[in-house]
Amino acid sequence: MPLWSRIANTFRGNRLSREIDEELRSHIEEAIEDDRDPAEARRALGSALRHREASRDVRLIPWLDSLRSDAVFGWRQLGKKKATSAVAILSLGLAFGACLSAFRLIDALLLRPLPVKNSDRLYVFQYEGIGFDGNPFKGEPCEYPMFRRMRSNVRDEADLLAISYANPRDLTYGSDEDMEKPFLQYVSGRMFDSFGIRPVLGRLFTVNDDLKPGAHPYAVLSYDYWTRRFRRDPKVIGRSFLLSSFGEQTASNELYTIIGITEKGFTGVEPGTITDIWAPTMMNRLVDQPNATWFRTFVILKPGVAVEPVREKLHAVFRAFREERAKAFAGMPKQTVANFLSQRVLLEPAAPGISAAQREFRKPLAALAVLVALVLLVACANVANLMTSQAAARAREMALRVSIGAGRARLVQLVLVEAAILALLAAATGGAFAWRSAPFVASHISFRNNPVRLHLPADWRVAGFGLALMLAVTLLFGLGPALRASAVKPANALKGGDRPYFRGRLMQALVAAQAAFCFLVLFATGLFVATFERLSHQSTGFSPEQLLALDVVILRPERPEIWNQVVEHLRTVPGVASVGLSNSAPLSWGNKSSRHISMNGGPPSPDSVFFVGVAPGWFGVMKIPLLAGRDFRSSDTSPKFAIVNEAFAKRYCPAGNPVGKLFNDGVQIVGVTLNASYDDIHGPAPPVAYVPLRYVDPKGIVLPMRSATLMVRTASPNPLALVSTLRKEVARARPGFRVSDVHTEDELIEAQTVRERLLAALALFFALLALLLAGLGLYGVLDYSVLQRRREIGIRMAIGARATHIVWRVAADALAMVLAGAAAGLGLGLIAARFIEALLYQVKPSDPRMVAIPWLVLLATALFATIPAAVRAIRTDLATTLRTE
Repeated sequence: MPLWSRIANTFRGNRLSREIDEELRSHIEEAIEDDRDPAEARRALGSALRHREASRDVRLIPWLDSLRSDAVFGWRQLGKKKATSAVAILSLGLAFGACLSAFRLIDALLLRPLPVKNSDRLYVFQYEGIGFDGNPFKGEPCEYPMFRRMRSNVRDEADLLAISYANPRDLTYGSDEDMEKPFLQYVSGRMFDSFGIRPVLGRLFTVNDDLKPGAHPYAVLSYDYWTRRFRRDPKVIGRSFLLSSFGEQTASNELYTIIGITEKGFTGVEPGTITDIWAPTMMNRLVDQPNATWFRTFVILKPGVAVEPVREKLHAVFRAFREERAKAFAGMPKQTVANFLSQRVLLEPAAPGISAAQREFRKPLAALAVLVALVLLVACANVANLMTSQAAARAREMALRVSIGAGRARLVQLVLVEAAILALLAAATGGAFAWRSAPFVASHISFRNNPVRLHLPADWRVAGFGLALMLAVTLLFGLGPALRASAVKPANALKGGDRPYFRGRLMQALVAAQAAFCFLVLFATGLFVATFERLSHQSTGFSPEQLLALDVVILRPERPEIWNQVVEHLRTVPGVASVGLSNSAPLSWGNKSSRHISMNGGPPSPDSVFFVGVAPGWFGVMKIPLLAGRDFRSSDTSPKFAIVNEAFAKRYCPAGNPVGKLFNDGVQIVGVTLNASYDDIHGPAPPVAYVPLRYVDPKGIVLPMRSATLMVRTASPNPLALVSTLRKEVARARPGFRVSDVHTEDELIEAQTVRERLLAALALFFALLALLLAGLGLYGVLDYSVLQRRREIGIRMAIGARATHIVWRVAADALAMVLAGAAAGLGLGLIAARFIEALLYQVKPSDPRMVAIPWLVLLATALFATIPAAVRAIRTDLATTLRTE
């Protein structure tokens, strides 16, 4: 019989049985027609049941039929206890969904290969060593002149691609009022061809588009941006836009022409950032500057070429180029120069791309994966306890199955099929949860000025992981109960004596494991929550309330006096309390300026100092108090005067008052301020020197400024309400001045804690889920224990035992299991804390409070779960119990 017919017969059992019965009757009827006695014909045919079973085995697949019948029986078993089954499915589904969500995030950011050809031979050029600050570091930005030499040196072994960092850029398709900030990236002309990317419209860059600086102002749009911005309008080809480009001394609008649209699915090489527009590298103003590092170098090895020889060739060029650059490091400490020259080249695999988001969230996502795995283990232990108790109630059924010939493998299959149905329903619930939760979590790891955008497809990778996880979950919570149920002794079970204490030990061990995993989750949660709480309450040294930062740009640089006119105009706007001017806002993502200094003609310092340009009155707007000296005056210029912070004073002037002292050949310190966060709030404040925005060159000419940040403190508690007004007033104050971006200082601070906020929020959710599951598991075990010991409890009460004694005997078992599990969890927690130490801030795992809180919460949960079982125990009626027995 054909295989497909046998498979079909497996799922139409009743019809097949009727066909077999009709066939057997036809044989008897034929014998009767041949004048044979009906009874003799039936005896000659033999056992009808045996013939029916043998015929069924021929016409269907026996093992598939047994699975089908077990699935039907398992579905009925789950339907008999709808409430219990629903709780198991929901709890397991939430844990399953959490795991699937975590996988989608980790896969999208860290694992999924880029949709390009030869991704297995794609590497990124990096270098590691000691940085200018004296700390170990790993870098990747390159200079284009060095890139040219490296590309020529390994031309026969590899293709090199220059791909800049994707950054938001100001551009407009119409008037300045239509200004947008899409993410733009400069790329080598050969990139699209090397990656195998094809256009859906127009054409993409070629090598000829990337030969001469500024010669080909072309742009290619991503399919995602084309869909989102232009709704797939084919007329976009040939359309132009103005890109605002700002150099160190110049600024201009550059006209670009759109020549093509990339195919769907390619969004760049930076996971977490979706590139909107690509332009040739030769259109970048820094392309010929030997000291400008603004792009990554990607290396595509040719077939059969090994990594190490290519790395050695690249290192030789890298070393020679560094030696040339070091000749210009006048006044830099010798050790710093030596560290600069000793850096080592690496070629790191880049199949999944490379981005800042990967570095930022690699460890948090690893911690998240561990947390969801622990919650899944708690859920599996919980469901395993449930199935163990159900198997105990079905001991006589299993004994009857063994008595009529069922083997142990058949019983294991019966229970595992029921577990698989439970896991399948939980997987469906978890899949629905993961479908929404993964994008929700992704939206909370980004902030307005630097959003993290992840591509989260539900494809075969996610489906395969879900299937593997479902099989693993089935085995985790189903195999133990299945083996226990299949080991039933028919004689003992039919007498009601299947040694229930063995089942009790298994369930107690599972509860102890639940307690250990739950304690570990609670311990990690306490560390993450304490980290976020302490970081969010960390003093910044200035007042961020009601403070707006307006990034203002102009095409033609203007003298500081013109900028001061804009400041004075904004101070007259209703709702504005005060206005200050600086070259960047504290904790912003702008360029940071730092350099080495020398005090009083001494040798250069081994570490560098941040330099911030501010106008008079800026400290008052920021509410940063002066501890000594004075504020800047309108006549002060740079590099003649400076105000330093406490960290600078302690580092470079440890003895005496720093006011009046000189550094860098004549810069006089005129004041000392309180430490204020400048670059990062995770560490101590770095040395900062505030200098006047009026910068005078060696010829005595005041240099104009092409951009600055207006710090506006509003009278209203909602500073964003003034944004539209301030935009108009800036443009009204001086022609050509335009607000490029606006953010509140509170937003900038929140962006600094996005990682800690994410971990704290998710850890709290998983801790609550783990507590709920552990409580349910403990309740189930205690309820089963009271049921098994009801005769003993009834007798004890009959001979005078008090209710408190009965409650204590019930609670003692729970406390013993929880305490044993918590002790194991504490040991695991202290070990695991070493791996998450980099994610913590001013929190020590050995802190007694960090250890005590999980203990107390877990014990409180255990006591609460004990109450129903204790109430049931003290309400045991001896007469009813003995009659039942």
